[in-house]
Amino acid sequence: MSPVTAKHLKEHSSDILGRVQYGKERIVVTKNGKQVAAVVSVEDARLLEQLEDLLDVHDAVAALDEAERDGTISLAELRARLGR
Repeated sequence: MSPVTAKHLKEHSSDILGRVQYGKERIVVTKNGKQVAAVVSVEDARLLEQLEDLLDVHDAVAALDEAERDGTISLAELRARLGR
């Protein structure tokens, strides 16, 4: 990923957006020497969302497996355990 400063992004946003859109570049934005954001194509953002969805499904399946293996408790029992 190519780094640019926030100031450079502000001054050359059209150029940077073109690099991302047409050049398929991924740009890291730095501020005070620290990476603070990334400019990526819509396709990359959609892929990231799909990956997040897959991870959510994986976590849900793991939770269901755990509940099936270890059992569950009622909301009333959970409240009682938490003293509420």
